[in-house]
Amino acid sequence: MSESLSSRVSRIIAGSFHSLVDKLEDTAPDMVMEQAVREVDDAIRDVRADLGTIEVQRHLTSKRLAEENQRHEELTEQAQLALQENREDLATAAIERQMDVEAQMPVLESRLAELADEKGRLEGFINALQAKKREMHDELAAYRQATQAQHSATGTVGGRPGESVEDRAERAGDAFDRIYQRKTGLKGTSGTSPQTAAQLAELEQLARKNRVQERLQQLKAANKS
Repeated sequence: MSESLSSRVSRIIAGSFHSLVDKLEDTAPDMVMEQAVREVDDAIRDVRADLGTIEVQRHLTSKRLAEENQRHEELTEQAQLALQENREDLATAAIERQMDVEAQMPVLESRLAELADEKGRLEGFINALQAKKREMHDELAAYRQATQAQHSATGTVGGRPGESVEDRAERAGDAFDRIYQRKTGLKGTSGTSPQTAAQLAELEQLARKNRVQERLQQLKAANKS
């Protein structure tokens, strides 16, 4: 059974630097990590394709709902005109057709709401995947920098005598985790500099303030109506 898009995105987001360590080959650890980045790009492309399909369905459903609303209004006018002309039979037919329209409209409205939810979910996937990609680029750059620094310090290409690529990668990852946890209080590997971490924290705080203001304005508008 093929992996669902949702499961695929969840697996990628849940992945970490350490999950790649077991996959690293002695000859090309960078290639393995770069392949992981490409997998994120592929997932983003697939999510965007699904998002495009959802957008088309939302447009068609919204158009159909607008047409049904217009039809409902037209039938009301036709029924009133029929009564003015003493054609109760025609008014009855218009009302019957109007009831058919009313039966379909909740289904269309429900479908439109479902599509809006799906659109939001897919947009959330894209945002999460793009954030994961940035994180992975940082981790890869930090890994390369740490490896290069280690080579310079030891004067060797292979690192410590008898040490495998997996050991070097894990040691570098552990160093990243200690720094990240000390700076943020969170576990995990980031590869983000303290300056960048501070900027991201400031940005998150600004976004939160904006969300609070938006909700406050909504409450004010609701009280006025």
